[in-house]
Amino acid sequence: MIDRTDSSDQLSDALGHVKELVPEQVPIGMILGSGLGEIADSLEEATTIETRTIPGYPASTVSGHKGELVVGRLAGRQVAVIRGRIHMYEGHDVGVVTFPIRLLDAMGVRHLIVTNAAGGINPDFVPGTLMLINDHINLAFANPLVGPNDGLGPRFPDMSEPYDESWMRRVEALALAEGIRLVRGVYLWTSGPSYETRAEIRAFARLGADAVGMSTVPEVIQAVHRGMKVLGVSTITNPAAGLSAEPLSHDEVIEVGKSVRGRLVRLVRAIVADLDT
Repeated sequence: MIDRTDSSDQLSDALGHVKELVPEQVPIGMILGSGLGEIADSLEEATTIETRTIPGYPASTVSGHKGELVVGRLAGRQVAVIRGRIHMYEGHDVGVVTFPIRLLDAMGVRHLIVTNAAGGINPDFVPGTLMLINDHINLAFANPLVGPNDGLGPRFPDMSEPYDESWMRRVEALALAEGIRLVRGVYLWTSGPSYETRAEIRAFARLGADAVGMSTVPEVIQAVHRGMKVLGVSTITNPAAGLSAEPLSHDEVIEVGKSVRGRLVRLVRAIVADLDT
């Protein structure tokens, strides 16, 4: 059974701490993946809150994940950025992993942008490709909504369109205007922390997956439950297992994430400026 205490006391304490520093509602939220945290540096009039100071907020132990909630202005809009996401493979329950989403919801976030680093399964998606997530496969078989419903969303949320189609079409037009190549694909979630075997990658391709990673899906499930519109962008940082002669490396993930930083920041800035919130 997942501990839901944060739905009242814990979440209330966390929100109270954040509101002392950022009293206003924030309509746009972002979760940043491995090597992509520098987007937070482009915020103006920023307030940075170390997540370890937020009551009940779980700790991230992954290299490249700082553990900050940064609230500021991007393209003239107020945004809240989670810099340092939480993963199940760190030993956290899936309900704990999605605590940041419930906090963003309490802060007023209605549009959520999730980014991640992913291994490319589709052979056309070379390292450095930016992929709009148009659907996902939950192969970790974990769901943050297991247990009593907190009453802040439906018992059985519809997941037929977890990533907002109209928003994706607008983003594709923005990317074209910016000269940024953007593809669509299906993201498959495994719990990690081990990378996948060659046989697993062959199986994932047959399931229809274009990319694989160790995050994002539980956050999206939680966000859909809370009624947020969601946009997902994967940075393809490496070919998945068996598709390259080189062994997989987390350092490679970080480095490729850094190499696409400029394009991703330009795209995210254009996305935020385009939003009507």
